[in-house]
Amino acid sequence: MTFDDFELEYDLLDGIDAMGYSNATPIQEQAIPRILNNEDLIACAQTGTGKTAAFVLPILNKIITTATKHINTLVLVPTRELAQQIDQQIDAMAYYIDVSSVAVYGGSDGITWEQQKRALKKGADIVIATPGRLIALLNMGAVDFSQLQHLVLDEADRMLDMGFSEDIERIVSELPKQRQTLLFSATMPPKIRTLAGKILHNPYQINIAISKPAEGIVQQVYLTHDQQKDSLLKGILKSGQYKSIIIFAGTKEKVKQVFAMLQKSRIASKAFHSDLKQEEREQIMQQFKNGSISVLVGTDVLSRGIDVTGIDLVLNYDVPPDPEDYIHRIGRTARAATTGTAITFVNEKDMYRLLNIQKMIERELPRLPLPDGLGEGPAYNPTARKTFDKHRGGKKPAARHKR
Repeated sequence: MTFDDFELEYDLLDGIDAMGYSNATPIQEQAIPRILNNEDLIACAQTGTGKTAAFVLPILNKIITTATKHINTLVLVPTRELAQQIDQQIDAMAYYIDVSSVAVYGGSDGITWEQQKRALKKGADIVIATPGRLIALLNMGAVDFSQLQHLVLDEADRMLDMGFSEDIERIVSELPKQRQTLLFSATMPPKIRTLAGKILHNPYQINIAISKPAEGIVQQVYLTHDQQKDSLLKGILKSGQYKSIIIFAGTKEKVKQVFAMLQKSRIASKAFHSDLKQEEREQIMQQFKNGSISVLVGTDVLSRGIDVTGIDLVLNYDVPPDPEDYIHRIGRTARAATTGTAITFVNEKDMYRLLNIQKMIERELPRLPLPDGLGEGPAYNPTARKTFDKHRGGKKPAARHKR
């Protein structure tokens, strides 16, 4: 289908054409008509499938065909980066129409805080917000949702994983009961079903490639000892095979260590983590998008908050603890039906995580031999966690509590 098939307003179609969009993705084909028909919706689709346009376009169309001077739509998202990303996409799609939006998120300076409050008081058409900051504004009485028509929960699974369940319920209690509610999620665990049952009314359900990486991603694994990782990484980066690269590390401390190692090796890169000021993070992201930075090192915040086309390589320096996080990480490449590569370094302690990933994606990932000169890596042993725990004296790893 083309976007002309949805019978959207001409000025909105002009904005879509200016962005270079022509054919709708599967999630857009299924979601847009339902949203235009005012149906509640649960949409489960992998990252990079065009979810944002799937809900933004029909909502923009409804706004410009309905007179309103109040906040029309609230989009809840897990991170400030995603809030900014959606705000930018709305600006682009709404270039030829009179629709306003504002991104509301924490971690900003006093000037940004005041700008957010003023935009909300003026009644921006679309508010994209992280739950924590929006709760603070609600407590101040700075938001009027009395005329709200649409509620969108984007990356709902991530919000619940981050501990926003109570905040979401509090925010929903402040909204009109008569509204259209849209829930978008990359995965659909039971807790999402429970939330949907509380806030949606007879929703239409869409399921597209649940918990599966995009077909265009070439996935590869190196079995490597920790002391071999830096040399292996430097060899991959210096090969010249990849032009735009994201490296994921497990913690911000590890991000800093990897970044320092790359700097010492004279490999141009930037580190992206929560210790940076918001202005610094925005500047780094802009530099990465325009290609002036080719290597970005970050934590899982990048797996949800970045939408950059043309990323050649996603490299997991550490295996993520949750298979779902693996899906989101590697989903940064091969976006919009392109191709890309995902490489994961697996040490002896993380082989059970690799096993869990392979179970989820229902395939065994190819294991590449280490380059000459690095020595032998650990033998493939998916039960390595038990062996490692026994070596530690039978102590089990600390439980992974959800906040």
